[in-house]
Amino acid sequence: MKEKFIEFFKPHDMTQGKPWLNLVQFSVPLLIGNFVQQLYNTVDSIVVGKYVGDNALAAVGASGPLLNLLLVLFMGIATGAGILVSQYFGAREKELLSHTVGTTLTLTLIATGIIMIIGPLLTPPLMSLLDTPPEIYDMACSYLTIFFLGSVGFAFYNMVSGILRGLGDSFMPLVFLMLACGLNIVLDILFVAAFNWGVAGVAWATIIAQFISAIFCMMRLLRLKRLVTINKTTLRPTKILSGKVIKLGLPAGLTQAIFSMAAIIVQSLTNSFGTLVIAMNTVVMRVDGFAVMPNFTFGNAMTTYSGQNVGAGQLDRVHEGTRSAMKMGLGVSAVLVVLILVFGEGLMRMFTDTAEVVSLGVHMMRILAVGYVAMAITQILSGVMRGAGDTMTPMWISLITTVVIRVPLAYGLAYLTRSETQPQGSPDSLFISMMVSWVLGAVITIFAFRFGKWRKKALLSYPSAMREPAAAETVEAAEG
Repeated sequence: MKEKFIEFFKPHDMTQGKPWLNLVQFSVPLLIGNFVQQLYNTVDSIVVGKYVGDNALAAVGASGPLLNLLLVLFMGIATGAGILVSQYFGAREKELLSHTVGTTLTLTLIATGIIMIIGPLLTPPLMSLLDTPPEIYDMACSYLTIFFLGSVGFAFYNMVSGILRGLGDSFMPLVFLMLACGLNIVLDILFVAAFNWGVAGVAWATIIAQFISAIFCMMRLLRLKRLVTINKTTLRPTKILSGKVIKLGLPAGLTQAIFSMAAIIVQSLTNSFGTLVIAMNTVVMRVDGFAVMPNFTFGNAMTTYSGQNVGAGQLDRVHEGTRSAMKMGLGVSAVLVVLILVFGEGLMRMFTDTAEVVSLGVHMMRILAVGYVAMAITQILSGVMRGAGDTMTPMWISLITTVVIRVPLAYGLAYLTRSETQPQGSPDSLFISMMVSWVLGAVITIFAFRFGKWRKKALLSYPSAMREPAAAETVEAAEG
């Protein structure tokens, strides 16, 4: 039994074997990891909601869009690096792989330094610009400032775990994340319940736990000596590889920036409805995070799977894997949606005992339900295109669905539903607009996948002298 468990979760090469089994082996620890990652924010919200109150819960939620916006620089680097790592691994290009990893680590350090400087400076004026209610303004600014100052752990955990996944290892990052999440829960309760640090306490708990998980991931990467060489030479950024990482990552970074900007604009609308709706929105978004996990999991899995097989020149395996991922993604997403709808009220009560927040939250989750299945299609097909090197198409789709569809629709519906009892309009507009944008995004993505040029992307051109032997070295064999 122990041997089977190790075999199932061990790092592996997805250019060989049955595609559906590759995806299951890779996706299961990734899905568990996404679940644990979501617990970070969820536990923060539960602790502040129960021990501090609804205002603290609203403060944490109001901080989210701005936090995501200022982290897009790092997110772009992570995406570009992950694509190159998976493709170079699939093509057996050890030298280029090592230089890509080294360049990525250095760029991450630079990006983190920028975030640590500009994040705290921009927090107060941007929170004011968003018309953050006075009763939660100071708490929101405190949460964001602490998080930005300690963002090095967040950055390096996500970057290095992304590199490990590109090499086919989704299990060890999961182990480190689970350890960090357990520590985060303990520190949350200690700092908030025992020390009475409030919102600042959950911020400190999160950055400490993330820093520890980043250290473990770096130790894991340094053990893969036969596969990846990390030294002064490979850590020195090269112009060509830096350009490739940025070229691939920029559209992904812009995509995240588009999502974040749209979220900030919609957050401003959310803030206009008052603290009660802000708290409700925070709770719904935490539950929503678990509902979308299968979508992002299979999307990320397909990026690595597609990248490795495109690098190995096996496009037929990409198509076979896509069909398998769609079946699994849609099935798992549908089951989770049913569970959330059935147990929605109980989930809401984990965060708050305020009846109005719970009732409104359950109503909003019912509006979003159909959108989760649509998002599964979008994420999986977008993952395939990104893995093949086409990061522009998903970016344009995100631009259309968020800027052209969601934001105008949210404000338009809010305007049309204004009344004496709801002078700012109906809060339903926030979630109807989101659901509609997800459904239309799936339709557009299907069209782009069927008729787009992602199959013709040829990112890699290898000098013959730099090729590795045809036989694949697994990550497990690379440990030394």
